Amino acid sequence: MNNGSITRIDPWSKYVTQEKDNPVYDGIFWNPSHQYQFRHQKPPKPDRLRIYEAHIGMANEEGRVGTYKEFADKMLPYIADLGYNCIQLMAIMEHTYYASFGYQVTNFYAASSRYGTPDDLKAMIDRAHELGLTVLLDVIHSHASKNSEDGLNLFDGTEGAYFKGSHPIWDSRLFDYDSWEVLRFLLSNLRWWVDEYKFDGFRFDGITAMLLNNRAVGDIPQDYDGYFGSAIDPNALRYLTLANYILHLLYPDIISIAEDATGFATLCRPTDEGGVGFDYRLALGMPDKWKKQMLVRDEDWDMGSITWELSNRRWKEKTVAYVESHDQALVGDKTIAFWLMDKEMYTGMSVLQPYTPIIDRGIQLHKLIRLVTFGLGGEAYLTFMGNEFGHPEWIDFPRPGNNWSYHYCRRQWGLAKDHLLRYQHLLAFEKSMLQLEKKHAWLNKWTYVSLAHEHDKIIVFERGELIFAINFHPTQSVSDYRIGVHTGGKYKIVLDSDTEFHGGHKRISDDGEYFTEKSPHCNRENSMLIYLPARCGLVFAPAQ
Repeated sequence: MNNGSITRIDPWSKYVTQEKDNPVYDGIFWNPSHQYQFRHQKPPKPDRLRIYEAHIGMANEEGRVGTYKEFADKMLPYIADLGYNCIQLMAIMEHTYYASFGYQVTNFYAASSRYGTPDDLKAMIDRAHELGLTVLLDVIHSHASKNSEDGLNLFDGTEGAYFKGSHPIWDSRLFDYDSWEVLRFLLSNLRWWVDEYKFDGFRFDGITAMLLNNRAVGDIPQDYDGYFGSAIDPNALRYLTLANYILHLLYPDIISIAEDATGFATLCRPTDEGGVGFDYRLALGMPDKWKKQMLVRDEDWDMGSITWELSNRRWKEKTVAYVESHDQALVGDKTIAFWLMDKEMYTGMSVLQPYTPIIDRGIQLHKLIRLVTFGLGGEAYLTFMGNEFGHPEWIDFPRPGNNWSYHYCRRQWGLAKDHLLRYQHLLAFEKSMLQLEKKHAWLNKWTYVSLAHEHDKIIVFERGELIFAINFHPTQSVSDYRIGVHTGGKYKIVLDSDTEFHGGHKRISDDGEYFTEKSPHCNRENSMLIYLPARCGLVFAPAQ
């Protein structure tokens, strides 16, 4: 290669490590005498996904990189206890630059050694399966690191080999999906993670940049002519379809999720119908919608616009709903909790002092935003670790600009465990939502929005047998408020954001019974009268 002057790591290396003070990774021969033996069967494929997105390295509270073993011991029981049934792991495929969040992959077959050995990862996944957790890998086949000594770039001394061009923004190389050898490499890579590590599926990153010839730099198609026209890269589309076809053929219980901003038609329909074959798509518009709401006065929130964003999805194509993922937690942006409460989170979260107006508003809206998104937004739900209790700070990986500090590259779990702080209430509400979905299985049931009242700032919708009533108004509580109900009978409150346990103001009786009347309302055959306080969310279920 290039007259023998270039050294390269084997593209199929399964373990690469970094010597101290050396930025370049080295390939390591990994073949332990005692191969790891998985002890636990994979859990059955969930028909509803409650996803906990996590990063192994920053999952610890100390200022350092966490490990697979620590995640298995501390995080997995916590995630399962909350009520999640799936974890989505970021930054597993080896990446030389830690601050890339795992998205500048150098070694596609190697599990990142900064968290431990390949066997440590296997043991962690084995433990997840023991706890009934499905495990997804955040797979990056949309681009690759430009590193040449420990990556694939310039592998044969030319700009070609694996790649065809570079991404103008990501500063990374783009795969040549027209090459048979590239297809073999990437398809084999998917099988490797399933066969070797027992991953249960994948979240495919950067689908939009793969699908579009402009690599999502510029206009994004929004109609059928655009989806099936010259804007689309047919080779990338062919690869994604082939990947899903092979995965679902070889592993019938596999799960694949697409990160796509185009709304590409048939993306989540089976390949035998002419679709691309993904099981779910991420609802990228939802976090954008909530971020925009942070810039609008409460009195001006548009209930119709919110319900439209949460319910506008393609027929029979499953969607993963979320308020915020890792993207919204990165430095330069803010989490929803930080948007709502900002600097007062450092001084106003103690239960020993009265609510300030900002903290009260932030606590209540944080719960309502998550409730309406979880209830109405899709067929799956996702949270990035720490956001379930309103983690107060962004993520900033160690880099020269922050003097290589880990201060913002960790999760402060102690905040939610401290009974003197209000983070506990947000965590309790998240757990209550998850446990309620676990019991009533609403994610795979029908949805009907019966009310989005602009003046009252109230949203009412049905999800299966449950009725969600949410009052976003900052000051106006309503009594004897009539809401439409499809199925008549007696109802009870099964979730109340206003309880003291959830950081509310205790304005609702927890033993009340509600009876419907044969009085049509909001296009429903029945209706009932409820009391709905300001900034409060209630969920009703038929009384047994």
